[in-house]
Amino acid sequence: MQYLFGMHPVIEAIRAGKKFDKVLLKQGLEGPQFRELITLLGENDIAYQYVPVERLNRSVRGAHQGVIAYISEIDYVDIETLVNNALATEGQPLLVILDGVSDVRNLGAIARTLECAGGKGIIVPAKGGAAINADAVKASAGALMRIDTCKVPNLRLAAYYLQQSGFRIVAATEKVDKLMYETDLTGPLAIVMGSEGTGVSKAMLDLADDRVKIPMAGEIGSLNVSVASSVILYEAVRQRMK
Repeated sequence: MQYLFGMHPVIEAIRAGKKFDKVLLKQGLEGPQFRELITLLGENDIAYQYVPVERLNRSVRGAHQGVIAYISEIDYVDIETLVNNALATEGQPLLVILDGVSDVRNLGAIARTLECAGGKGIIVPAKGGAAINADAVKASAGALMRIDTCKVPNLRLAAYYLQQSGFRIVAATEKVDKLMYETDLTGPLAIVMGSEGTGVSKAMLDLADDRVKIPMAGEIGSLNVSVASSVILYEAVRQRMK
């Protein structure tokens, strides 16, 4: 992944409209230039985190001044643009919301399936999700370059905006009895997929219009999240082909 480092170069790159995946900041930074940087990061919805200086030293050789910014591999769109683009297309727009999916290969594989299924966009959290880096783009077979990708600071607010725009929110979870075959997956739809460890968060489950599970007959009891996404997405495709 490409990156910039140094306080001034990063500030100027943000002002110039450069898109960043995330920014690492040395713990304990302060001063007027640092406060300017924090303000710009907030205004541009760029994710950042504080880390020990040792991590920064391992990442770059040079005077990083406590700041390393990783350049985005793709051009993100905001939630309004994603919704408008999806609704402007013919047919029944299909989206995916990733809630806590942290593996870049899973993210890429999900994006690839979504694009193959005719999906229009993917929504990921600004913090706590997988980085959309070169590995993710490669795993997606370029799909992340073809569908709209939206990074949001709050998944719940994004889902609520989708609902207000006419989308139904369906969450995939093993904690219910209702099978995916028993719910309507046609029309404007956003499917929420959670992490393999904890699944979809309670906040997103509470907001969802419907909660469904994939039937399981084996002893393992769960699928890889990218495989589970494929199963549900193609059930949506099946229903739309009727």
